[in-house]
Amino acid sequence: MPSEPDFAHASDNRSMPAPTVIPVLLYPDVPSAVEQLCSYFGFTPRLRIGAHRVQLSIGLGAVVAAQGKGSSTTESESSHSVMVRVVNVDAHFTKAQAAGARLLSEPTTFPYGERQYSAVDSGGHIWTFSQSVQDSDPSSWGGELFPSAESDA
Repeated sequence: MPSEPDFAHASDNRSMPAPTVIPVLLYPDVPSAVEQLCSYFGFTPRLRIGAHRVQLSIGLGAVVAAQGKGSSTTESESSHSVMVRVVNVDAHFTKAQAAGARLLSEPTTFPYGERQYSAVDSGGHIWTFSQSVQDSDPSSWGGELFPSAESDA
């Protein structure tokens, strides 16, 4: 079983929310979903990424609303995935690979300051493991921080 220090607890990257575990929920209409999540449940927009992805904060937690069908139960059309922040994504990938995990992608560094890989579990749930490798100003890659998120940074 992994030890606690393997997982990240805060973000050194403005492009990434601080929680360790971040659900990614798929919706056919992200702007409408965000409006409902904020209105119904008290989420606050943190970061908008075009019209296809919005990070939302609530208390000490976060969720991502992302473009997708959002109602399928097949693996290729999952209605959600889970993002987990780790300290060393390459070491985590190596452990998962050695244990026989079904890997969807190898660790890749993205312009938004995260290095990530994805895998799928036996239930068809997609997991993305992410390491902040640099602080990335969201405006440098097309993201838009909401004013309330800027004051938290």
